[in-house]
Amino acid sequence: MPQEQRHTLAVLVENRPGVLTRIAGMFARRGYNIHSLAVGPTDDPFVSRLTIVVGSDAVQLEQIIKQLNKLVHVLKILELDPAESVERELQLVKVTAPPDVRSEVIELVDVFRAKIVDVDHESVTIEAAGAAEKLEALVALLEPYGIRELVRSGTISLSRGTRSITDGSRLRSLRAG
Repeated sequence: MPQEQRHTLAVLVENRPGVLTRIAGMFARRGYNIHSLAVGPTDDPFVSRLTIVVGSDAVQLEQIIKQLNKLVHVLKILELDPAESVERELQLVKVTAPPDVRSEVIELVDVFRAKIVDVDHESVTIEAAGAAEKLEALVALLEPYGIRELVRSGTISLSRGTRSITDGSRLRSLRAG
């Protein structure tokens, strides 16, 4: 059986209602699993960018890309090579931190270059951004204090250097039409 790997896809789509539903529906109909999905605007108000992380073998990845390309409002798809891109996630974690252990939690937050964004009598909320491994390590060290709540964004990613998903794309014709 082929080995499943993690793949990050950058997908540019027309900024229209229902596009995300169509893409998610395609994944569901085909039985593909999405590990992470982040959607946001681009510098062009008519275009949105999805960063989709999937676990698949090479054959399945090729099928995913072909199926995405068939969707009407998909403009461009690019697989991002982890060695040639920068990936980040955002994490908010609320930790039990009564006054007697709060200084320990603050030191840990400083080591991870995170920041405290809310303080209560018995808890602190920490914001951390970085690679998934960094965020997982922070959570592991915070667990003994008692995690009350945790949320993570999906992965976002950009190619390193001057390379861009919009290089030579058909986006110019979308803007003109």
